[in-house]
Amino acid sequence: MPRKEDKIPATLRAFAVVEALARAERPVSLAELAESTGLPKPTVYRMLAMLEAAGLAMPEPGLRRFAPGPRLTGLARDVMLSGNFRAARHAVLDRLVSEVGETCNFTMLDGASVMYLDRVEAAWPLRMNLTAGSRVPLHCTASGKLLLAMLPATARQRLLPQLALAPFTERTITDRKRLERELARIRARKYATDDEEYHAGLVCVAVPVHDERRRACAAIAVHAPRSRMPLERALEHLPSLRRAAEAMSATFD
Repeated sequence: MPRKEDKIPATLRAFAVVEALARAERPVSLAELAESTGLPKPTVYRMLAMLEAAGLAMPEPGLRRFAPGPRLTGLARDVMLSGNFRAARHAVLDRLVSEVGETCNFTMLDGASVMYLDRVEAAWPLRMNLTAGSRVPLHCTASGKLLLAMLPATARQRLLPQLALAPFTERTITDRKRLERELARIRARKYATDDEEYHAGLVCVAVPVHDERRRACAAIAVHAPRSRMPLERALEHLPSLRRAAEAMSATFD
């Protein structure tokens, strides 16, 4: 008699495992994957072997747990950068820039760095050349610290040791304990700042964008030279940033 799982095409069984890996907030075990997909452990084991060979899944070193592989995270990045999604999100940034009068960007976590998904420049002569796909550090940027702070604790503790904490300016946080205290403050207030920590003379404020599961999957930020927008004035844009973040969140539904 055919087994229930045999009625599901192998491609869809593999996709179910990929989907479970992508949805998990931490590396998951074989048993957890079997439970979340409704597939037998031997089937999930075979699928994991195939996905690992294809770069879509990878085992956690020293643990019997699995996480999305580099090919899967690359696929997610490409989808986020695709035109189908970018038009609506670009419109949100356009409206925000018109409202606050300063350059705004939309970013997401990509490994141990922040990747720019989109950016709209304000009509000022001083600009930074950061296009879609550009990457910046986590420990000294508003979006980076925000996304790091909003990670589940286990994911954050795995990522922190990977950060070099290189000094970019005199204000860059280079001590891990100090960074952890800063991340705790960010989690409490739900926004992050960059007060000349990445570039001297530049300030930035970032707020989280949540997906349909209320996870902080991305960030919206405004930045400008300190001479034109001191940090105190930048913080006045928080209501506008949060409204834009809610509009951006709607694109993930």
